[in-house]
Amino acid sequence: RAVSRRLACGDVEGRLETIFGRVRAVQAKSGRFDMLLCVGSFFGPSSGAEWAEYCTGAKKAPIPTYVLGANSQDTLSYFPDVSGCELAENITYLGRRGVFSGCSGLHIAYLSGTEAQEQPAPAHSFSAKDVEELKASLLSTPNFRGVDILLTSPWPRDVGTFANSAGEIDTKKCGSKLVSDLAASLKPRYHFAALEKAYYERLPYRNHTVLQETPQHVTRFIALADVGNTSKKKYLYAFSIVPMSAMEPAELVKQPQDVTENPYRRLCREAAKAKAEEEPSCQFFFDLNKQQGKKRPSDGKERGDSQPKQAKKPPQPTGPCWFCLASPEVEKHLVVSIGTHCYLALAKGGLLPDHVLILPIGHYQSVVDLSSEVLEEVTKYKAALKEFFRSKGKRYVLFERNYRSQHLQLQVIPVPVDLCISEDIKEAFITQAQEQQIELLEIPEHSDITQVAQPGMPYFFVELDTGEKLFHRIRGRFPLQFGRAVLAELLALPQRSDWRQCAAPRHEEAAQARAFRRDFQPFDFSLRD
Repeated sequence: RAVSRRLACGDVEGRLETIFGRVRAVQAKSGRFDMLLCVGSFFGPSSGAEWAEYCTGAKKAPIPTYVLGANSQDTLSYFPDVSGCELAENITYLGRRGVFSGCSGLHIAYLSGTEAQEQPAPAHSFSAKDVEELKASLLSTPNFRGVDILLTSPWPRDVGTFANSAGEIDTKKCGSKLVSDLAASLKPRYHFAALEKAYYERLPYRNHTVLQETPQHVTRFIALADVGNTSKKKYLYAFSIVPMSAMEPAELVKQPQDVTENPYRRLCREAAKAKAEEEPSCQFFFDLNKQQGKKRPSDGKERGDSQPKQAKKPPQPTGPCWFCLASPEVEKHLVVSIGTHCYLALAKGGLLPDHVLILPIGHYQSVVDLSSEVLEEVTKYKAALKEFFRSKGKRYVLFERNYRSQHLQLQVIPVPVDLCISEDIKEAFITQAQEQQIELLEIPEHSDITQVAQPGMPYFFVELDTGEKLFHRIRGRFPLQFGRAVLAELLALPQRSDWRQCAAPRHEEAAQARAFRRDFQPFDFSLRD
């Protein structure tokens, strides 16, 4: 199979002698490359003199060079044909948008210009319609799996989510949402961009949702600096690539060790939500234990003769338990609500004064072990706490660590709504997990923890009050304070990441519990049932 050797560069801005001189030096040292792909602005305000020598044939590019179109009104005149054309010998303008397939078999998708800020879009900009038409032309291809390379001038918005730092570039504000949408749909193996005068090689990211979709290849995003910049930032990138069509499926979808979650999930979810609001909706739960693609209605009724989970007596603890309500070990001054099967207690040494625990009255090790009536009451407590915290301008983050613990503790920590959006919370958990080589996966919003974890399996689980969930199956060692430490850092309270450093005197704990009990009373279903 043929391995293609490619070069990619950032904004040339008319510095043709600089880029082609560098290409000659690289080829003299490392051998011949097949082509140079230029993203960003190929021409600049003072391109005239240098460009004239290439136009007349006095000089020739040392390598077949493919460029994107104008990013400003000033350079439009250099591109005579909107659909693409040869600008000079060995220098080709790809066109406004499309797919280029050379004899190598590589599929290179491209989109010229910057995102339009007005309608109709100026000639140097692209619109949502341009992106939709490019997507449609490819996604309609039978058995479409993705493209080998995507070339855009702007960065995609949010590309830095779940990833290594992009330095001074704020990826939540920089770049184009339309480019993010394009990258999410076309699933390029390499995506090159420029315009920000910065070099950034992002960690590779997944193009599939773990536990829901068949594994797919990863994407590597690389932003390149401007050619000849005085800061010595990287502007030329060399890489070898085998066309996707020539690769074995198992080799293509191999996941590197440093792979991250897909950075565009939030934008895609927002787009899908907007689209769904225009159509009749029907909510489903995904059953991960069934065949892929099967769904069951959300009314809780199953077809067939399946029986509900039978009530069973909880197992007895093998020794003293600090959390069985009947145990003399329980610190009852921290208890703030008692239901039929569960109770609520302030956390000892809580991260915040209103950090609470949902606990079963009987001895259960994890959520997976709960009987249906206990699980039902856990759900009622979660709903009551959601309403309670929202009344105070907060939202909760819940987590469970079923590892080196013998009694289920659902840690519920409130965070300010205006400071912590769902994506920030998830990003904080996933980023910390990646740093510690912990694979923390997002699972379907309407799925149940029992669908991904079996009784006795160690795991760590996060749930937001929106229903979004993250899951890690623990196979070896796991940091006991992980969940608390993530939230301590998110809330700028790193000194409170260990509960043992935060324990208060008993009379202070009792006063906090009385205050919480009083405030929670209007929301406490156990007082009404």
